[in-house]
Amino acid sequence: MNRMKWCMAMALAAGLSGGAMAKPVKVFIMAGQSNMEGHARVTTFDYIGDDPATAPLLKQMRNADGTSKVCDHVWMSYLTGHYEGKANGEGLGKLTTGFGARGSAPTKDGGKIGPEYTFGLRMDEKLDQPVVIIKTAWGGRSLHTEFRSPSAGPYELNEFQKKFYYGPPAHGRPADMDKWLAEKKAETGRFYRMMIEHVQKTLKDLKHVYPDYKEEQGYEIAGFVWLQGFNDAVDSQTYPERGKLGRYNEYSRLLECFIRDVRKDLNAPKMPFVIGVMGVGGEVDPAKPNVDTVDFRRAMAAPADLPEFKGNVIAIQTAPFWDAKLGEIDNKLLQIKNKRGYFDSQVKAGKMTKEEAAKQLKEFEDKTITPEDRKTWERGASNAGYHYLGCAKTFALMGRAFADALLPLQK
Repeated sequence: MNRMKWCMAMALAAGLSGGAMAKPVKVFIMAGQSNMEGHARVTTFDYIGDDPATAPLLKQMRNADGTSKVCDHVWMSYLTGHYEGKANGEGLGKLTTGFGARGSAPTKDGGKIGPEYTFGLRMDEKLDQPVVIIKTAWGGRSLHTEFRSPSAGPYELNEFQKKFYYGPPAHGRPADMDKWLAEKKAETGRFYRMMIEHVQKTLKDLKHVYPDYKEEQGYEIAGFVWLQGFNDAVDSQTYPERGKLGRYNEYSRLLECFIRDVRKDLNAPKMPFVIGVMGVGGEVDPAKPNVDTVDFRRAMAAPADLPEFKGNVIAIQTAPFWDAKLGEIDNKLLQIKNKRGYFDSQVKAGKMTKEEAAKQLKEFEDKTITPEDRKTWERGASNAGYHYLGCAKTFALMGRAFADALLPLQK
């Protein structure tokens, strides 16, 4: 073949959209519960610019006119829906803001971001080939039940639960145990299966997500990001013995099974895997550590230390991305909420008039929280503590960290 024909052949293979677009598609999978959905409102973006350390990150997220950036080389397929898995829908399009939590309208821009936004921006910056992110997330789902993978085995009651459920009547015990167990069996692994089915379906039809995709390009499953944990961490029946180290060892086992099963079901035996270790509340105070928090974070990160996962499973601590300033204000707001509840109870008991309660509450508020605190809160927070305060700065830092963990593992 002469040089001109060779150049024409190469140009044809590259496609009209340029050489970079003819390279294999990098596919990244992101999964988990509500924090993977992402509850940070776009309205909190300005707060990112208030900190000189993160102001450059905000510039990467916005255009010169202040609008959110749209990635030309990163496409999204986002399966979400009601937390019970009802009315699932797929959000599609080039990566931009709005692929966070979507509530009852899974196909529509929800005005929020999760970690996917800066994750995709980072990948677009560092990779010279197209990227597809397949995200599946539902709030309130546990690893021990809904995301339980096949090799973890069936959900079975532990000894604590057997004594609790089959012992004397107690608060929290199901009225009909047979019905409860049947429902538990039906829910076990259901969201794992929905996740795998959606990923497999999407991989069979990448053109559905990325319209310029050509079969000859092919794709590579380049990484998986897992951000979950809250429902397991607060489940005192599945994980009893509060305050004891080793309480959450079962979570480690379940996550090990999850990683193996995901790799097997997607035929990607060495797929890089990132564990986003739950960090709500921020870093633990070494002077007065919460044993349960320490142990759960240990259990989440533990699979990364197994010899079989060494080098391709990475645990990223998200606690350092918690916004301490907003956290302090959140604690003040909680004090005010509790004080309001106390005064309401006093009024109800006839020990205080409504006027007296309102006056004392106002005095307590003025002493507890400043006008500057309120302005900071409105600027940076948009949700509860278990959703990292809905702070876009936190989610932006997490997404970038997840991408930076996977980039060195790319072929």
